[in-house]
Amino acid sequence: MADLSIDVNGMKFENPFVIGSGPPGTNANVIARCFEAGWGGVVAKTCALTDTEVINVSPRYGKLRAAKSNEVIGFQNIELISDRPFEDWEADFREIKASYPNKILIASLMESFSEKRWQELTRRSVTAGVDGFELNFSCPHGHPETGMGAAMGQNPMMVEAVTRWVKAAADGRPVWSKLTPNITDIRVPARAAFAGGADGVSAINTILSIIGIDLKTLRPVPTVEGHSVPGGYSAQAVKPIGLRMVQEIALDRPGCEISGIGGVWNSTGAIEFLLVGASTVQVCTGAMLLGYEMVDELKEGLAKFLADHKFANVRAMVGASLPYFTTHHHLVELQAEKRAQRTAANRDLNWGKERITDETARLTSNETAASTAGGNPASSAAAPAAS
Repeated sequence: MADLSIDVNGMKFENPFVIGSGPPGTNANVIARCFEAGWGGVVAKTCALTDTEVINVSPRYGKLRAAKSNEVIGFQNIELISDRPFEDWEADFREIKASYPNKILIASLMESFSEKRWQELTRRSVTAGVDGFELNFSCPHGHPETGMGAAMGQNPMMVEAVTRWVKAAADGRPVWSKLTPNITDIRVPARAAFAGGADGVSAINTILSIIGIDLKTLRPVPTVEGHSVPGGYSAQAVKPIGLRMVQEIALDRPGCEISGIGGVWNSTGAIEFLLVGASTVQVCTGAMLLGYEMVDELKEGLAKFLADHKFANVRAMVGASLPYFTTHHHLVELQAEKRAQRTAANRDLNWGKERITDETARLTSNETAASTAGGNPASSAAAPAAS
Protein backbone atom coordinates (compact mmCIF):
# COMPACT_ATOMS: atom_id res chain seq x y z
CA MET A 1 0.00 0.00 0.00
CA ALA A 2 1.08 3.58 -0.61
CA ASP A 3 2.86 5.54 2.09
CA LEU A 4 0.06 7.20 4.06
CA SER A 5 2.25 8.69 6.78
CA ILE A 6 2.17 12.34 7.76
CA ASP A 7 4.21 14.42 10.19
CA VAL A 8 2.10 16.75 12.33
CA ASN A 9 3.79 18.98 14.91
CA GLY A 10 6.72 16.57 15.01
CA MET A 11 4.49 13.53 15.59
CA LYS A 12 4.94 10.91 12.84
CA PHE A 13 1.57 9.27 12.16
CA GLU A 14 1.79 6.13 10.02
CA ASN A 15 -1.57 7.21 8.59
CA PRO A 16 -3.76 10.23 9.33
CA PHE A 17 -6.56 8.22 10.94
CA VAL A 18 -6.84 8.69 14.70
CA ILE A 19 -9.27 7.26 17.24
CA GLY A 20 -11.05 10.23 18.83
CA SER A 21 -11.40 10.68 22.56
CA GLY A 22 -14.16 8.48 23.96
CA PRO A 23 -15.09 4.84 24.65
CA PRO A 24 -12.84 3.40 21.89
CA GLY A 25 -9.82 4.65 23.86
CA THR A 26 -11.02 4.20 27.42
CA ASN A 27 -8.18 2.01 28.80
CA ALA A 28 -4.90 0.35 27.80
CA ASN A 29 -6.62 -2.79 26.55
CA VAL A 30 -8.82 -1.07 23.98
CA ILE A 31 -6.08 1.38 22.95
CA ALA A 32 -3.89 -1.63 22.17
CA ARG A 33 -6.69 -3.04 20.03
CA CYS A 34 -6.82 0.24 18.09
CA PHE A 35 -3.11 0.11 17.37
CA GLU A 36 -3.26 -3.57 16.39
CA ALA A 37 -6.10 -2.77 13.99
CA GLY A 38 -3.91 -0.22 12.22
CA TRP A 39 -5.01 3.21 13.41
CA GLY A 40 -2.34 5.90 13.08
CA GLY A 41 -2.93 7.30 16.55
CA VAL A 42 -5.25 7.36 19.54
CA VAL A 43 -6.55 10.24 21.62
CA ALA A 44 -7.31 8.57 24.94
CA LYS A 45 -10.60 9.19 26.69
CA THR A 46 -10.54 12.52 28.49
CA CYS A 47 -9.20 12.32 32.03
CA ALA A 48 -9.01 14.67 35.00
CA LEU A 49 -7.40 14.61 38.41
CA THR A 50 -8.78 11.90 40.64
CA ASP A 51 -10.72 14.24 42.92
CA THR A 52 -12.85 15.49 40.00
CA GLU A 53 -16.14 13.67 40.52
CA VAL A 54 -17.26 11.66 37.49
CA ILE A 55 -20.26 9.31 37.71
CA ASN A 56 -21.65 7.88 34.47
CA VAL A 57 -25.21 6.61 34.00
CA SER A 58 -26.72 3.78 31.96
CA PRO A 59 -28.16 3.77 29.36
CA ARG A 60 -26.31 6.76 27.94
CA TYR A 61 -26.71 6.49 24.17
CA GLY A 62 -29.51 7.12 21.68
CA LYS A 63 -29.73 6.43 17.95
CA LEU A 64 -31.46 8.40 15.20
CA ARG A 65 -32.38 6.11 12.29
CA ALA A 66 -33.39 6.78 8.69
CA ALA A 67 -37.15 6.30 8.26
CA LYS A 68 -36.96 3.72 5.46
CA SER A 69 -33.58 1.99 5.69
CA ASN A 70 -33.33 2.02 9.51
CA GLU A 71 -29.67 3.04 9.06
CA VAL A 72 -28.14 4.96 11.96
CA ILE A 73 -27.58 8.52 10.77
CA GLY A 74 -27.35 10.26 14.14
CA PHE A 75 -26.11 9.26 17.59
CA GLN A 76 -26.43 10.99 20.94
CA ASN A 77 -24.41 10.35 24.08
CA ILE A 78 -24.67 11.66 27.61
CA GLU A 79 -21.39 10.01 28.57
CA LEU A 80 -18.98 11.86 30.83
CA ILE A 81 -15.20 11.89 30.74
CA SER A 82 -13.28 8.96 32.20
CA ASP A 83 -14.44 7.84 35.65
CA ARG A 84 -11.09 6.14 36.33
CA PRO A 85 -8.54 7.52 38.83
CA PHE A 86 -5.80 9.47 37.10
CA GLU A 87 -3.24 7.16 38.69
CA ASP A 88 -4.69 4.36 36.56
CA TRP A 89 -4.27 6.48 33.47
CA GLU A 90 -0.62 7.12 34.30
CA ALA A 91 -0.06 3.37 34.46
CA ASP A 92 -1.93 2.87 31.16
CA PHE A 93 0.07 5.57 29.39
CA ARG A 94 3.33 3.90 30.47
CA GLU A 95 2.09 0.47 29.44
CA ILE A 96 0.92 1.58 26.01
CA LYS A 97 4.10 3.48 25.17
CA ALA A 98 6.24 0.55 26.31
CA SER A 99 4.29 -1.81 24.05
CA TYR A 100 3.85 0.57 21.10
CA PRO A 101 6.74 3.04 21.21
CA ASN A 102 6.29 4.13 17.59
CA LYS A 103 2.54 4.69 17.80
CA ILE A 104 1.13 8.13 18.61
CA LEU A 105 -0.65 8.38 21.97
CA ILE A 106 -2.32 11.69 22.82
CA ALA A 107 -3.68 12.45 26.29
CA SER A 108 -6.99 14.30 26.44
CA LEU A 109 -7.25 16.55 29.49
CA MET A 110 -10.12 18.47 31.09
CA GLU A 111 -10.10 20.36 34.37
CA SER A 112 -11.56 23.35 36.14
CA PHE A 113 -10.13 26.82 35.51
CA SER A 114 -7.05 26.34 37.66
CA GLU A 115 -3.49 26.72 36.43
CA LYS A 116 -2.24 24.39 39.16
CA ARG A 117 -4.63 21.57 38.24
CA TRP A 118 -4.07 21.79 34.48
CA GLN A 119 -0.31 21.86 34.90
CA GLU A 120 -0.29 18.96 37.34
CA LEU A 121 -2.24 16.84 34.85
CA THR A 122 0.13 17.87 32.07
CA ARG A 123 3.38 17.22 33.93
CA ARG A 124 2.26 13.83 35.19
CA SER A 125 1.18 12.84 31.67
CA VAL A 126 4.55 13.94 30.29
CA THR A 127 6.29 11.75 32.85
CA ALA A 128 4.04 8.85 31.83
CA GLY A 129 5.29 9.20 28.25
CA VAL A 130 2.45 10.54 26.11
CA ASP A 131 3.33 12.04 22.71
CA GLY A 132 1.04 15.04 22.84
CA PHE A 133 -2.02 16.66 24.37
CA GLU A 134 -5.58 17.49 23.39
CA LEU A 135 -7.36 19.96 25.66
CA ASN A 136 -11.07 19.26 26.02
CA PHE A 137 -12.75 22.66 25.77
CA SER A 138 -15.79 21.13 24.18
CA CYS A 139 -17.66 18.40 26.09
CA PRO A 140 -21.24 19.70 25.72
CA HIS A 141 -22.84 17.97 28.72
CA GLY A 142 -22.13 16.74 32.22
CA HIS A 143 -19.49 19.24 33.31
CA PRO A 144 -20.31 22.61 31.69
CA GLU A 145 -22.47 23.43 34.73
CA THR A 146 -19.22 23.36 36.72
CA GLY A 147 -17.47 25.65 34.26
CA MET A 148 -15.60 22.86 32.45
CA GLY A 149 -15.80 21.52 28.90
CA ALA A 150 -17.90 23.54 26.47
CA ALA A 151 -18.52 26.26 29.07
CA MET A 152 -14.78 26.93 29.04
CA GLY A 153 -14.55 26.55 25.27
CA GLN A 154 -17.17 29.25 24.79
CA ASN A 155 -14.94 31.71 26.64
CA PRO A 156 -11.97 32.71 24.44
CA MET A 157 -10.10 34.20 27.38
CA MET A 158 -10.19 30.87 29.20
CA VAL A 159 -9.20 28.95 26.06
CA GLU A 160 -6.14 31.16 25.60
CA ALA A 161 -5.15 31.04 29.27
CA VAL A 162 -5.47 27.27 29.70
CA THR A 163 -3.68 26.59 26.42
CA ARG A 164 -0.80 28.76 27.62
CA TRP A 165 -0.70 26.98 31.01
CA VAL A 166 -0.54 23.54 29.41
CA LYS A 167 1.95 24.58 26.76
CA ALA A 168 4.28 25.84 29.50
CA ALA A 169 4.14 22.46 31.27
CA ALA A 170 4.16 20.18 28.21
CA ASP A 171 7.95 19.89 27.96
CA GLY A 172 7.93 20.60 24.24
CA ARG A 173 5.16 18.16 23.38
CA PRO A 174 2.51 19.43 20.95
CA VAL A 175 -0.75 20.77 22.32
CA TRP A 176 -4.05 20.72 20.42
CA SER A 177 -7.10 22.61 21.68
CA LYS A 178 -10.36 20.76 20.99
CA LEU A 179 -13.05 23.26 20.04
CA THR A 180 -16.78 23.26 20.69
CA PRO A 181 -19.22 23.62 17.76
CA ASN A 182 -21.78 25.01 20.20
CA ILE A 183 -20.74 28.57 19.43
CA THR A 184 -21.60 31.23 16.87
CA ASP A 185 -18.16 31.52 15.24
CA ILE A 186 -15.64 28.72 15.79
CA ARG A 187 -12.85 30.92 14.48
CA VAL A 188 -12.98 32.98 17.69
CA PRO A 189 -11.90 30.20 20.11
CA ALA A 190 -9.48 28.90 17.45
CA ARG A 191 -7.74 32.28 17.38
CA ALA A 192 -7.65 32.28 21.18
CA ALA A 193 -6.07 28.81 21.23
CA PHE A 194 -3.34 29.83 18.80
CA ALA A 195 -2.77 33.04 20.75
CA GLY A 196 -2.15 30.82 23.79
CA GLY A 197 0.49 28.86 21.92
CA ALA A 198 -1.51 25.89 20.61
CA ASP A 199 0.29 23.80 18.00
CA GLY A 200 -3.04 22.86 16.46
CA VAL A 201 -6.76 22.54 17.05
CA SER A 202 -9.25 19.68 16.89
CA ALA A 203 -12.72 20.32 15.48
CA ILE A 204 -15.43 19.49 16.10
CA ASN A 205 -16.72 17.88 19.26
CA THR A 206 -20.34 16.76 19.46
CA ILE A 207 -23.28 19.13 19.02
CA LEU A 208 -25.61 19.70 21.97
CA SER A 209 -28.89 18.03 21.05
CA ILE A 210 -32.00 16.08 21.92
CA ILE A 211 -32.08 12.93 19.79
CA GLY A 212 -35.84 12.47 20.15
CA ILE A 213 -38.86 11.81 22.32
CA ASP A 214 -40.47 8.41 22.90
CA LEU A 215 -44.06 9.08 21.79
CA LYS A 216 -45.44 6.24 23.90
CA THR A 217 -43.94 7.36 27.20
CA LEU A 218 -43.32 11.04 26.33
CA ARG A 219 -39.81 10.60 27.75
CA PRO A 220 -36.71 12.03 26.06
CA VAL A 221 -34.11 9.59 24.71
CA PRO A 222 -31.83 8.22 26.12
CA THR A 223 -34.05 7.66 29.14
CA VAL A 224 -32.53 7.13 32.58
CA GLU A 225 -35.04 6.46 35.37
CA GLY A 226 -37.66 8.25 33.28
CA HIS A 227 -35.57 11.37 32.69
CA SER A 228 -32.79 12.66 30.43
CA VAL A 229 -30.61 15.65 29.56
CA PRO A 230 -29.54 17.13 26.22
CA GLY A 231 -26.37 15.39 25.03
CA GLY A 232 -23.74 15.31 22.33
CA TYR A 233 -24.86 14.60 18.76
CA SER A 234 -22.52 12.74 16.40
CA ALA A 235 -22.45 10.24 13.48
CA GLN A 236 -23.06 10.82 9.79
CA ALA A 237 -25.52 13.68 10.17
CA VAL A 238 -22.93 16.06 11.67
CA LYS A 239 -20.31 15.69 8.91
CA PRO A 240 -21.47 18.75 6.92
CA ILE A 241 -21.15 20.91 10.04
CA GLY A 242 -17.72 19.52 10.87
CA LEU A 243 -16.49 20.11 7.32
CA ARG A 244 -17.76 23.68 7.35
CA MET A 245 -16.08 24.52 10.64
CA VAL A 246 -12.74 22.95 9.69
CA GLN A 247 -12.84 24.91 6.44
CA GLU A 248 -13.53 28.14 8.31
CA ILE A 249 -10.55 27.63 10.62
CA ALA A 250 -8.27 26.61 7.74
CA LEU A 251 -9.12 29.70 5.69
CA ASP A 252 -8.82 31.96 8.72
CA ARG A 253 -5.36 30.65 9.60
CA PRO A 254 -3.66 29.22 6.50
CA GLY A 255 -1.21 26.42 7.20
CA CYS A 256 -2.42 25.65 10.72
CA GLU A 257 -2.69 22.06 11.88
CA ILE A 258 -6.26 20.84 12.32
CA SER A 259 -7.48 17.43 13.44
CA GLY A 260 -10.83 17.06 11.70
CA ILE A 261 -13.71 15.35 13.45
CA GLY A 262 -17.36 14.75 12.70
CA GLY A 263 -19.39 11.94 11.17
CA VAL A 264 -16.62 10.05 9.37
CA TRP A 265 -18.11 6.72 8.31
CA ASN A 266 -15.85 5.80 5.39
CA SER A 267 -12.86 6.98 3.35
CA THR A 268 -14.98 9.45 1.37
CA GLY A 269 -15.78 11.46 4.48
CA ALA A 270 -12.22 11.24 5.76
CA ILE A 271 -10.81 12.46 2.44
CA GLU A 272 -13.24 15.39 2.49
CA PHE A 273 -11.87 16.52 5.86
CA LEU A 274 -8.31 16.36 4.53
CA LEU A 275 -9.29 18.37 1.45
CA VAL A 276 -10.78 21.19 3.54
CA GLY A 277 -7.65 21.56 5.67
CA ALA A 278 -7.39 18.77 8.24
CA SER A 279 -4.04 16.99 8.50
CA THR A 280 -5.42 14.17 10.67
CA VAL A 281 -8.95 12.79 10.89
CA GLN A 282 -10.45 11.51 14.13
CA VAL A 283 -13.14 8.86 14.40
CA CYS A 284 -15.04 7.94 17.56
CA THR A 285 -18.72 7.14 16.93
CA GLY A 286 -17.86 5.41 13.66
CA ALA A 287 -15.51 3.03 15.46
CA MET A 288 -18.12 2.40 18.17
CA LEU A 289 -20.80 1.39 15.65
CA LEU A 290 -18.73 -0.07 12.80
CA GLY A 291 -15.78 -1.53 14.68
CA TYR A 292 -12.07 -0.75 14.77
CA GLU A 293 -11.69 -2.63 11.47
CA MET A 294 -13.22 0.28 9.57
CA VAL A 295 -9.70 1.69 9.40
CA ASP A 296 -8.91 -0.84 6.64
CA GLU A 297 -11.34 0.82 4.24
CA LEU A 298 -10.15 4.27 5.30
CA LYS A 299 -6.58 3.39 4.35
CA GLU A 300 -7.52 1.63 1.12
CA GLY A 301 -9.75 4.49 0.00
CA LEU A 302 -7.12 7.11 0.77
CA ALA A 303 -4.39 5.18 -1.05
CA LYS A 304 -6.59 4.92 -4.15
CA PHE A 305 -7.47 8.62 -3.99
CA LEU A 306 -3.80 9.63 -3.79
CA ALA A 307 -2.99 7.47 -6.81
CA ASP A 308 -6.01 8.59 -8.86
CA HIS A 309 -5.24 12.28 -8.30
CA LYS A 310 -1.46 11.86 -8.45
CA PHE A 311 -0.82 13.41 -5.04
CA ALA A 312 2.74 12.63 -3.93
CA ASN A 313 1.69 12.13 -0.30
CA VAL A 314 -1.02 12.94 2.22
CA ARG A 315 0.41 16.36 3.05
CA ALA A 316 0.15 17.37 -0.61
CA MET A 317 -3.63 16.94 -0.58
CA VAL A 318 -4.32 18.72 2.72
CA GLY A 319 -6.44 21.79 1.96
CA ALA A 320 -6.55 21.12 -1.80
CA SER A 321 -10.22 22.15 -1.98
CA LEU A 322 -9.82 25.41 -0.04
CA PRO A 323 -9.10 27.60 -3.12
CA TYR A 324 -12.57 26.76 -4.42
CA PHE A 325 -14.40 28.41 -1.50
CA THR A 326 -15.34 32.05 -1.94
CA THR A 327 -18.07 34.58 -1.07
CA HIS A 328 -21.61 34.63 -2.41
CA HIS A 329 -20.92 38.05 -3.95
CA HIS A 330 -17.99 36.56 -5.85
CA LEU A 331 -20.18 33.68 -7.04
CA VAL A 332 -22.57 36.23 -8.60
CA GLU A 333 -19.64 37.94 -10.33
CA LEU A 334 -18.28 34.65 -11.63
CA GLN A 335 -21.67 33.64 -12.99
CA ALA A 336 -22.17 37.01 -14.73
CA GLU A 337 -18.73 36.70 -16.29
CA LYS A 338 -19.53 33.19 -17.48
CA ARG A 339 -22.79 34.34 -19.07
CA ALA A 340 -20.97 37.15 -20.89
CA GLN A 341 -18.36 34.72 -22.21
CA ARG A 342 -21.08 32.31 -23.34
CA THR A 343 -22.96 35.08 -25.15
CA ALA A 344 -19.82 36.24 -26.93
CA ALA A 345 -18.91 32.70 -27.91
CA ASN A 346 -22.33 32.04 -29.42
CA ARG A 347 -22.67 35.21 -31.51
CA ASP A 348 -21.42 33.61 -34.72
CA LEU A 349 -24.25 31.10 -34.47
CA ASN A 350 -26.76 33.96 -34.79
CA TRP A 351 -25.59 34.99 -38.28
CA GLY A 352 -27.95 34.19 -41.12
CA LYS A 353 -31.26 35.00 -39.43
CA GLU A 354 -31.55 38.27 -41.42
CA ARG A 355 -29.93 39.88 -44.45
CA ILE A 356 -26.16 39.85 -44.00
CA THR A 357 -25.98 43.60 -44.71
CA ASP A 358 -28.33 44.37 -41.82
CA GLU A 359 -26.40 42.08 -39.47
CA THR A 360 -23.14 43.77 -40.49
CA ALA A 361 -24.64 47.19 -39.91
CA ARG A 362 -25.64 46.38 -36.34
CA LEU A 363 -22.03 45.51 -35.51
CA THR A 364 -20.61 48.65 -37.12
CA SER A 365 -20.07 51.57 -34.77
CA ASN A 366 -20.17 54.35 -37.37
CA GLU A 367 -22.86 52.99 -39.67
CA THR A 368 -25.05 55.57 -41.51
CA ALA A 369 -28.78 55.81 -41.08
CA ALA A 370 -29.31 54.93 -44.70
CA SER A 371 -27.49 51.63 -44.52
CA THR A 372 -29.13 50.58 -41.25
CA ALA A 373 -32.45 51.29 -42.89
CA GLY A 374 -31.70 48.84 -45.68
CA GLY A 375 -29.92 51.08 -48.26
CA ASN A 376 -27.28 49.73 -50.61
CA PRO A 377 -23.87 50.01 -48.91
CA ALA A 378 -22.21 50.01 -52.29
CA SER A 379 -23.77 53.43 -53.07
CA SER A 380 -22.04 55.11 -50.11
CA ALA A 381 -19.26 57.45 -51.19
CA ALA A 382 -15.73 56.25 -50.60
CA ALA A 383 -16.92 52.97 -49.12
CA PRO A 384 -13.87 50.95 -48.23
CA ALA A 385 -13.36 47.61 -49.89
CA ALA A 386 -14.02 44.58 -47.73
CA SER A 387 -10.86 42.80 -46.69
